[in-house]
Amino acid sequence: MSPASLKLMIAGMAVALILAMSATWKVQDWRHSGQLADQTNAHLSDLAKIGSAAADQVQAEQGKRLALEQQLAADDQTHHRVLTDVQRNQDRLRDRLATADLRLSVLLAEDPAGCNGVPAATGAVGVVHGARRAQLDPAHAQRIIAITDTGDRGLIALQACQAYAKEVGRR
Repeated sequence: MSPASLKLMIAGMAVALILAMSATWKVQDWRHSGQLADQTNAHLSDLAKIGSAAADQVQAEQGKRLALEQQLAADDQTHHRVLTDVQRNQDRLRDRLATADLRLSVLLAEDPAGCNGVPAATGAVGVVHGARRAQLDPAHAQRIIAITDTGDRGLIALQACQAYAKEVGRR
């Protein structure tokens, strides 16, 4: 073999090798491109599912929060109405005591020795037959009503707090 034909044969083999490598790269590129496209599509699909689930969860939590806020607002209105009714009743009672339309009295304990320090009420007989009663001074009656008013407000506030804690704790 002559050196020229040897060079030609080596050049031909080199070209064939380069063409084979190029074809192999092209085939690998097509194959990997398809796999990467499939992986990208699968990844995008997974992300869409995760996003949809997160949006559903946020919407459910917002629904729960809205329901809780509505329930608490209704409870607050109920508490306010009860408090207003009690205040109105206390004001009426205070007015009736101030105009002497109503008098507070207490039952006297039966004392076998007959040494009561509180004078018995004079006048008409009440509903309780045979029991001795003493009428309270209007100023003392006003103070008693003020104390019961404060107690009523405290009990109503306590009930409202307990209802709030129970509702929030339940959810």
